[in-house]
Amino acid sequence: MTHRENTAMETILWEDLEPGIVRLTLNRPERLNAITPAWIDEMHGALDRLGADQDIRVVILTGAGRGFCSGFDLAQDGDTTFDAEVAKPRASFEAISRLGALFLRLTRLRQPVIAAINGPAVGAGVALALVADIRLAATAANFQIVMPRLGLAATECGMSWLFPRLVGLSRAFELMLTGRRFDAAEAMEIGLLSRLLPPQDLLGAATEMARMIAANAPFAVWMTKETVRFNLETPGLEAAMAWEGRTQVMTGAQGDVFEAVQAFREKRPPNFS
Repeated sequence: MTHRENTAMETILWEDLEPGIVRLTLNRPERLNAITPAWIDEMHGALDRLGADQDIRVVILTGAGRGFCSGFDLAQDGDTTFDAEVAKPRASFEAISRLGALFLRLTRLRQPVIAAINGPAVGAGVALALVADIRLAATAANFQIVMPRLGLAATECGMSWLFPRLVGLSRAFELMLTGRRFDAAEAMEIGLLSRLLPPQDLLGAATEMARMIAANAPFAVWMTKETVRFNLETPGLEAAMAWEGRTQVMTGAQGDVFEAVQAFREKRPPNFS
């Protein structure tokens, strides 16, 4: 039976879908879930809660309504957020750094993050999708790296590092420099997505994938995520293999491998620590 507990915040909806699986829904559908300072604060709070709860195994991130995330809100409450104060270098850098720190924290969570991209992802909304560990999208989704059209570099929140690694340098340059919109089918073709689904199937597929991950040994899942992320920045194969060896020793010492073998012999699901 599905367990569900909703925790409403101003800009985010927290849902305990079932034991070990949490869905975070960006909850400003009237603005296509655009980012605000309040959203940044609430997301930091949600990540604090996720980091403190070892029973949470997987996080699904999606958007309410017809959008995933339309980037930073340029007209919050009818007033531009790029006023004279925010335009000052120090204030602007502090705001960008706080948003960037949030996205970096998502990559460092022990729990895998599945982005269920239900609709448009624009600007920082694309960066939000990029920092997820797995990206699924509905056929209604589309993407646009719009910053150069606003007089800003398309280099926010880790995008210049992540995007070329996911889709290749030439495609990344084209989409970042032109600012053209591309649909979910193209995103799938260039390797940005792992699955493309009809809109009505998106959340179900994300939940089923979360169940598959949650059925595995939690420490092994955490160490897999950490090792893959770490080795993206290692200088070469030898260093990567050394880190892998360290990780295998750590996960083996946890004892879950013995439970997995015993469960296989007894033809039952494993009871991981």
